[in-house]
Amino acid sequence: MAKKLWVLLALALLLGGRTLAQQFPPGFVDPAPLLAAAAKEIGEASFRCVTFSGAGYSAAVGQTFEHAVNIDWPRIDGMANYTRTINWETGTSKETFDRKPGLNPASWKYGLGWVGGTPTQKNLRQTHITNGKYSWSIDGDGPPVAVPPEDAERYQLDLWMNPPGFIKAARMPGANPRAFWRWEQIEKGRDGNVVSPEKMHVVAITVLGKYRMDATINPQNQIQRIKTTVSENALGDFNIEHESTDQMSVGNVKWPIAWHSHQGWDDNWQFYGKSTGHNAYGGKFPKVEPNVCADPVPVPPSVMQAQFPNTVTVDKLGNGIYMLGGGPANSYMIEFNDFVAVFEAPVSEERSLAVIEQIAKLAPNKPIRWLISSHPHFDHIGGIRTYNHIGATIIMHMKNLEFMNSDVLTYIPRTVKPDITALWPPTELAEGYNYEAIQENFVITDNSRILRVYYVQPLQHVAGMLMAYLPTERIAFQADLFNTHEPHTGPPKPAMNSFWNQVRRMKLDVTTIAPVHGRPVPWSDFAKAMGAAPNL
Repeated sequence: MAKKLWVLLALALLLGGRTLAQQFPPGFVDPAPLLAAAAKEIGEASFRCVTFSGAGYSAAVGQTFEHAVNIDWPRIDGMANYTRTINWETGTSKETFDRKPGLNPASWKYGLGWVGGTPTQKNLRQTHITNGKYSWSIDGDGPPVAVPPEDAERYQLDLWMNPPGFIKAARMPGANPRAFWRWEQIEKGRDGNVVSPEKMHVVAITVLGKYRMDATINPQNQIQRIKTTVSENALGDFNIEHESTDQMSVGNVKWPIAWHSHQGWDDNWQFYGKSTGHNAYGGKFPKVEPNVCADPVPVPPSVMQAQFPNTVTVDKLGNGIYMLGGGPANSYMIEFNDFVAVFEAPVSEERSLAVIEQIAKLAPNKPIRWLISSHPHFDHIGGIRTYNHIGATIIMHMKNLEFMNSDVLTYIPRTVKPDITALWPPTELAEGYNYEAIQENFVITDNSRILRVYYVQPLQHVAGMLMAYLPTERIAFQADLFNTHEPHTGPPKPAMNSFWNQVRRMKLDVTTIAPVHGRPVPWSDFAKAMGAAPNL
């Protein structure tokens, strides 16, 4: 009897083992030994926090001169004297670095998050802090400035996008690790040193309850690439990946000291889309101090209480002409007898839906027939799909047609944050008259009011810039050519020169400049900033 029981027990164990082995479907493997080996390789169990220092670079995602093959996001300036402390136990991070003032928004760190129309960086020293769900920036010794929730969530994600962080995140409730393998072959470009296919394992987890994050583990048990997918208003699902294999031993732990981060698809050959996706952040950080953790910076009350209302203010500039403001960027409404035209759809879908609601109140039962898009920087086209969805035709420059039609004005599904177009794509998006690509100028008229759209050239800021002009009312609508949200100081910027020359070239009689960033101003203010007489 005992022998029979042992046989039955052995059989049960065998069957149980088979059941356990069969819980992974074809193509998938057990993530536990992969994570254990990666943890042992870097001494992850001994890591509570890390402080690292060096020099890096910061690049502005979505601010390229043009969307072309094989170019990086523009590097605004280097990050000197860079130091960062990440504490996984407390869920906190603090970054400090020096960067030349006056070149970018003070609230911008690097990569995604550039918001034009917000205060410009005034001081050399910059500080960016994350504590739980809150993040904030400090310009010099100035007050803390709260980061909007979407940016703060990305900064929180970044705490776990490093080898020890990923392993710790994989143990958290809801991470649900899964693993699979694949052969990685030679890449054209930076990884051309891979001379033969290598078998890699990938562990995928869920972070913050909704973000997919995966780590590529090489045959040496090193995590060499970590990637996640976030939402970007213009493009939808947006790839962010950190890559490094330069591991340095410090005591009984290892930490990668050279990083580069791609934001967007790293698609040299434009297989997936027309937008770039090259380096947004990186550098060499050779000073590593494991478990050197200062006390976390407490969340300031002003940050904890910060609100980000989606308020739309309405200012009348003339008969049927309105500025729709209240945010870091304006839209402008121009009413015609039977329809409405709008200049610019910045920021986000939420912003544009609120603007459209105001337009519907100001001009009941009149369709928004045209949306004029000045240029395709991401902070200026975040709401452009919303206008397409309600039936407006997008006016853009020919230089930007391929990118906009391939990457932005599409019905490709969005998984992280589906917008109204992705959820309910209109037939017209594929078959209708949804864009008008112009080269030099375009006229919108009902034989009563006339609105002229011009190509501004030459311009260093971006390729394919458009402005608009009402000749009767003598109002010029423009974006980033002359911003008025802050006082202008110093010599004229190149974009200002281009605007000045365009007005002279077209012999426009402008009395009011209506900017996307800032309040409308008289032409004399611009002439003063140019150091010229008020008259052309």
